[in-house]
Amino acid sequence: MQIENSKIAFLEAKQYIPGGVDSPVRAFKSVGGTPVFMDRGESAYIIDIDGNRYIDFVQSWGPLIFGHCDKDIENAVIKAVKNGLSFGAPTTVETELAKEICEMFDNIDKIRFVSSGTEAVMSAIRLARGFTLKDNIIKFEGCYHGHSDSLLVQAGSGAVTFGTPSSPGVPADFTKHTLLAKYNDIESVKECFENSDNIACIVVEPIAGNMGLVPADEEFLKELRELCDKHDTLLIFDEVMSGFRASLKGAQGIVDTKPDIVTFGKVIGGGMPVGAFAARADIMDKLSPDGPIYQAGTLSGNPVAMNAGLASLRKLKKSPDIYNRLEKLAKRLMEGFKEAAKQNNIPLQTSVRGSMFGFFFNASEVKNFNDALKSDTEMFAKFHSKMLQNGIYFACSQFETGFVSAVMSEAIIDEVITMVKKVFKELS
Repeated sequence: MQIENSKIAFLEAKQYIPGGVDSPVRAFKSVGGTPVFMDRGESAYIIDIDGNRYIDFVQSWGPLIFGHCDKDIENAVIKAVKNGLSFGAPTTVETELAKEICEMFDNIDKIRFVSSGTEAVMSAIRLARGFTLKDNIIKFEGCYHGHSDSLLVQAGSGAVTFGTPSSPGVPADFTKHTLLAKYNDIESVKECFENSDNIACIVVEPIAGNMGLVPADEEFLKELRELCDKHDTLLIFDEVMSGFRASLKGAQGIVDTKPDIVTFGKVIGGGMPVGAFAARADIMDKLSPDGPIYQAGTLSGNPVAMNAGLASLRKLKKSPDIYNRLEKLAKRLMEGFKEAAKQNNIPLQTSVRGSMFGFFFNASEVKNFNDALKSDTEMFAKFHSKMLQNGIYFACSQFETGFVSAVMSEAIIDEVITMVKKVFKELS
């Protein structure tokens, strides 16, 4: 497979864009080689500027649940574009999409749209602080909630600590109110409450997708809810990735625990840049202009993005059985991985939630970020490179989640499994 045009494009991009990319993971640093530059998408496939065609399990990192260039979403976008790209004024389509989402959840009365997942979580945390009049937050090692200052933290000497910045440019004063706990470990959360009586919220990915796919234990989420209720703290579910992906209601369609605030993104934009945060009325009514907590955005509720999201969501609601089919495809794929790994004595752990899947080159079950870090990243890099060379596009990091789309078939999955068996044999 030749990628000469991608190599040339990458060299040129590095002259004008830091690292040649607008989001770091795209640079292929963790897997080596040159990132392939994409030209277009077609159904389950993505085609690069050299004409190479790949089965796409990245799906723009989750939004494209109906695959590339879905006609219904495409038509909704084209129609919206012809009426104008942006107004900076209210449109009825914002209300339509808001109504579609709010009516699906008993614990959501109102929602506000923003332009990214980072913005959604940042705003949700501000809302939680303003509502509770408390300053500290709890987040979990390995859970990524965007690149806002208070969330770019790393653990100190223990699992529970006041955060220190994990990126230059983030003042320690911004992260001193961020406490870190261990995912799927309720005792580490209890320690946070023992160390502080000023905790506004716990923010958690109920299905973690940024340390690889690591679902939270249902009992863990239940105990988080109990701790929040006991300490007058709000529970935030970050469902930017899992919302409308793991099920029609995201994690909330799988577990019984209900959050106070939930953040969405990806699927609700249908491929356009959209985020959102939502909660019950008494919380959301604290937002400006009704309340004192300020949050704003010129492109929030952009009509093109809203129409794309509305088309995507309505299509999902019309076909709720789609999630059973997607989960069967994801399980078929991961079962094929496990069989191939067993045949070649390669340690492998897998996980599936709806249309989301993950795999680790790891001998032990992965329940948290420390477990994930024990994975063989060199093996992943070799695997990724060989699969890419054979026309299969996985996320370029061991610590990301994969996605199947509605346009994939059992035949496509079986084609991939055949290649996985071949590659595992070569790597063993």
